[in-house]
Amino acid sequence: MTPTFAHSSVAELLIARAEDDHPALLFGEESLSWRDLVAGARQRAGVLTALRKPGPWHVGVLMDNDPEYLLLIAAAALSGATIVGVNPTRRGAELAADIRGTDVQTLVVGTTHRELLDGLDLDGVDVIDRDGDRYRALLADAAQNPVRTTAPSGMAHTLLLLFTSGSTGAPKAVVCSSFRLAVIGQLNVHGLTRDDVAYNAMPLFHGNALMAAWAPILVVGGTYAMRPRFSASGFLPDVQKYGATFFNYVGRALSYVLAQPESPSERDNELRFGFGTEASTRDREEFERRFGCRIVESYGSSEGVCTILRDEGTPPGALGRPDPGMGLVILDTDGNEAPAARLADDGRLLNAAEAIGEIVVRGGAARFEGYYKNPGAMAAKVRDGDYWTGDLAYADADGNFWFAGRDSDWIRVDSENFGTAPIERILARHPAVATAVVYGVPDPRTGDEVMATLLLVPGQQLGAGELGAFLDEQPDLGTKWRPRLVRLVEDLPLTGTGKLDKQVLRNQAWLADDPTYLATPTGYRAFTAADRAEREAAFASHGRIALHPTERNHP
Repeated sequence: MTPTFAHSSVAELLIARAEDDHPALLFGEESLSWRDLVAGARQRAGVLTALRKPGPWHVGVLMDNDPEYLLLIAAAALSGATIVGVNPTRRGAELAADIRGTDVQTLVVGTTHRELLDGLDLDGVDVIDRDGDRYRALLADAAQNPVRTTAPSGMAHTLLLLFTSGSTGAPKAVVCSSFRLAVIGQLNVHGLTRDDVAYNAMPLFHGNALMAAWAPILVVGGTYAMRPRFSASGFLPDVQKYGATFFNYVGRALSYVLAQPESPSERDNELRFGFGTEASTRDREEFERRFGCRIVESYGSSEGVCTILRDEGTPPGALGRPDPGMGLVILDTDGNEAPAARLADDGRLLNAAEAIGEIVVRGGAARFEGYYKNPGAMAAKVRDGDYWTGDLAYADADGNFWFAGRDSDWIRVDSENFGTAPIERILARHPAVATAVVYGVPDPRTGDEVMATLLLVPGQQLGAGELGAFLDEQPDLGTKWRPRLVRLVEDLPLTGTGKLDKQVLRNQAWLADDPTYLATPTGYRAFTAADRAEREAAFASHGRIALHPTERNHP
């Protein structure tokens, strides 16, 4: 039975709050009630209407988190415009391509990001400074001469174009209708109430900030607290200042908070739980210990086609058990359903080649609203009505899904294919390892070599001998899985949304200057300049090309 919802658009949700004096937004020392927010959104809807030109009514926003950003999203919901969340970590030609490729008519730019546009070819884009005289004049005129706007129906209104994180290729602009965002809010899977204060420091140009926090808060009439950018040192003071009961996160945010010095005051908070994606098991457990706050981890994506929520019965490290009604299956490259994983008594995955496949949503294409003007990306995701996530996994006998990497994470060693995530989980067991990242690099002869980059816990060390001895003790480390190269780093490359950018590590391969270990028949030792030269010579002698790291293509 298809669930029904009281509201079919974000516009309807906002209008329902037009007379509500409950706090809607906290930002620094500012506070807006829902009444104020809706009134401000109506004023800005008049601004957007005055700026409208023929063609797609797309308004780009390039700024940090700011009340104005949220007001523009609400204004678009009321007027029928589309907000394009521009990623400020993009630069140069890539940034210009994001803006032009989404047919932005008007670009509202924050002061701190204005210089990013210097020298860019944005012919035809009307650039307006958020703090400039022209924008202030437009706001004043809209206040004096209100314009009545009518939003289209929720399903017909593309409210947002939200770029993917870009961790597996060029970012793609995901379509999010006003209907979809309204439904996400009304599902309210975390049971937020009017008394909740949701704290968000994730960027508004990414779906997590809006779908995980703002939409459900809008539905229940709660309070949304926000800061311009994520700050590890600012997390606890903000949570305490705003009386936050909930927070959302992406990627390594928990790790950065946990890297702050531990303090007894951490438990002096009102937090009930946090919700996000891609935090390690260790970080979730440590956060719960230090802050006394439950962490709910999920699997999902900006495309919004499927979600897997962990529950109390989910084994450590697993994604969780999918809702049977969602149609999630694991398919091999021939489109057949992969068999359940067979595990030895010592935990080894005995049938990795058979059990690991791609997560596919049967019939999921009907729930996918698409990528804007990107037929190639659409074709890769949608096949015969099914939605292919691009994520690898295997399922245990109890039906729990276990992440095995992205489809770009397949590694082929001696004609054996396997995913990277199981190796990452093994490496992360070492108490000195905060995060383990595994990927394939070209083998000088054929296929791939396994390479790992390790971010250590602050103050910890990991010697070559200790690493080798630790791996020798891991019974579930497959014979082909042992990393040939291990790099130790002080930080990891991240996308603009805080997710790991594994492609940067692949490109750098063994050419970075960080301490690196090389596996030998007798154990690990330091990787030297002589090893690098020998490796380059081996590529040449076998007729393979070791490309410069910025140009490397996986063979």
